Amino acid sequence: MTKIIVYAVTAEEKPLVEAWASRHQVEVKLVTEELTVDTVDLAAGFDGVSTSQVPRIEEPIFSRLHDLGIKQIAQRSAGVDMYDLDQAKENGIIITNVPTYSPVSIAEYTLGTIIYLNRRLNNILPRTKDHNFSRSPEVRGRVLKDLTLAVIGAGHIGQELARIYSGLGGKVVAYDIAPDPAAEKYLSFVDSVEEAVAQADIVSLHMPLTKDNYHMFDADLLAQCKEGTILVNNGRGALVDTDALLAAIDSGHIASAALDTYESEGPYVFKDWSDKTVEDERLKTLINHPKILYTPHLAYYTDDAIKALVDGGLDSTLEVIETGDAKNRVN
Repeated sequence: MTKIIVYAVTAEEKPLVEAWASRHQVEVKLVTEELTVDTVDLAAGFDGVSTSQVPRIEEPIFSRLHDLGIKQIAQRSAGVDMYDLDQAKENGIIITNVPTYSPVSIAEYTLGTIIYLNRRLNNILPRTKDHNFSRSPEVRGRVLKDLTLAVIGAGHIGQELARIYSGLGGKVVAYDIAPDPAAEKYLSFVDSVEEAVAQADIVSLHMPLTKDNYHMFDADLLAQCKEGTILVNNGRGALVDTDALLAAIDSGHIASAALDTYESEGPYVFKDWSDKTVEDERLKTLINHPKILYTPHLAYYTDDAIKALVDGGLDSTLEVIETGDAKNRVN
């Protein structure tokens, strides 16, 4: 019988993994630990590996998996920037992801954060707790149908957001390296990121991280945004130069930001730090900043998404074991 070890399994994933294994007649071992140098040898005797984690995966993990006869790692997420894909390929390790699992989950969450900031709830709620019930420009919002949204990365998630936003009457412009003509019923494509942000009142990022777009939103690009722009990043943390964003917000050029990803989130995300000291001063600044809504990589987190991620990751694991390749291969 085929045997798969599933790393970083959560309590909510356990019944979904077990149900998948029963349907496919596969033996699974579930471990709560992430795939690290210290845990890689747990894969001895197994045919395949799946994990879901944010911390970096690099050598000597790949060479050790190769020595154990493992030919793949199936990441149970869309993002794979935690992997050194070249090192994996050099060791004969196929990395797969789950590119589409629940676009509507992230799109709905994104719209929620846009409404939160546009209607100034970041100002209204603290004032209300202080029993300040007065009206002033600091708590006055705008109507979305009068605001242009720029979607940077118009794939499945970006298109779903455009569909929802346009349904509210708002204009959507978008930039994508491979524009999908089918999306044009919801949005208008432009030729560059710069052109998109120059038109937008709200900018929402939905791209995977690559070597080419690391810190795409740096001081220069942020300066090209309209004054008073709301920036939303529910893509990958390192798309945004965090220090440049903080400076742009503190100067007043960027009105506010909603960040569900952060470029240095690896040590913290999906872990309970309530009884420990967070040493990342920049992360603490994001959490406590009155003009920033920071959340710990939860935009995707719905019942629908969790099942799709488990099934998608394990499907890819089995596909590589049985065929030597996978349609969702990223390296």
